[in-house]
Amino acid sequence: MPEVDRQGIAWQAFESAGALLRGHFVYTSGRHGADYLEKFRILEDPRATTALAAMIAARFQPLAPELVAGPTTGGIILAYEVARQLGVDAVYVERGEGTGRVLRRGFEIVPGVRVLVVDDVVTTGGSLLATTACITCAGGDVIGVGVLADRTAGRTGIEVPFFACLTVDFPSYVPEACPLCVAGIPVATPRGSRKKLATA
Repeated sequence: MPEVDRQGIAWQAFESAGALLRGHFVYTSGRHGADYLEKFRILEDPRATTALAAMIAARFQPLAPELVAGPTTGGIILAYEVARQLGVDAVYVERGEGTGRVLRRGFEIVPGVRVLVVDDVVTTGGSLLATTACITCAGGDVIGVGVLADRTAGRTGIEVPFFACLTVDFPSYVPEACPLCVAGIPVATPRGSRKKLATA
């Protein structure tokens, strides 16, 4: 699929699902910004999830993945749908001690199996790196990474083939230099958030 078509279709899917929010947000990094991707608005929409998962599946099908892995929580839904479209199984990688990820619930990796790692929104790449490290340590061969949206504008540091349905580069600011704070715009809490912290 041509780049413009891919970005346009993905952008429309995020907009239609109400997943592109504007306001004043404090991200988990502590920085502030006016743009927020609410990934669960996409994942609660089966049509949008299916369409974006199809982009990821189509991109990596030529690499013959034999298993799809995703980190909890948003990666569970995406891993399932991408795996379904590829006709393979899915496993889910959970938080372990510290920043690491682990396989639980009886999930096993056959040594040498070709694994596609998927996730919802990548911001720093930390979750993806921890997930790929877990799969590699378990004996899997990570052949690629696919995400719904890449907020790093391509600066993920992922060393295997990488694909994002949507690539964005939203400006963010340290609190003391935030123009939204200067303008007196109150911090917004995205629907469903437990705290006034947005993932970014």
